[in-house]
Amino acid sequence: METGMRTFLKAITWQVCGLVVMVALAYVATGNLSVAGGLALVSSATGFVTYFLHERLWQRVRWGRDDLGSDH
Repeated sequence: METGMRTFLKAITWQVCGLVVMVALAYVATGNLSVAGGLALVSSATGFVTYFLHERLWQRVRWGRDDLGSDH
């Protein structure tokens, strides 16, 4: 099982990557760096929370797991 801190750090690194991509895409769409940054920040914050909750919920699902040390 993964710790909450590991999930948190994974979520941060994933969102940094997404933030960079979103700023670039929003800039191309709007031509305005301030608007692009704002859109990217809102998207990133929403995505961060959603990803974190998704990962924590999946930690509770046993299906498809091959936990080490378990007897088959």
